Amino acid sequence: MVISFAKEYLRELYECGRTSDKKYRFQPHIVSRYQLRIKTLERAVGIEELFPLKSLHYEVLKGDKVGISSIRVNDQYRIEFTVKQFMGETLVTICNILELSNHYN
Repeated sequence: MVISFAKEYLRELYECGRTSDKKYRFQPHIVSRYQLRIKTLERAVGIEELFPLKSLHYEVLKGDKVGISSIRVNDQYRIEFTVKQFMGETLVTICNILELSNHYN
């Protein structure tokens, strides 16, 4: 899949392992898992390849996040993204990495 990042800090986290913006600082183990998850998305030919990988907890979100999919980085963080088909190739746009509330634990 082709990956594009909606926000610069997400690209920096993936490529450099840190961001220039101090607002987006994450612990090293979160960053390494984030990078691993992005690599998994890059290697996938289609979104269907993510379904059987139980560790990703792939889901299509509902409510005010209709049209957004997510995979888990760990129990506390997830990567939200949109999926678009473009000329036969899947385009994944990474939207945000969020901290989940205790409600989801």
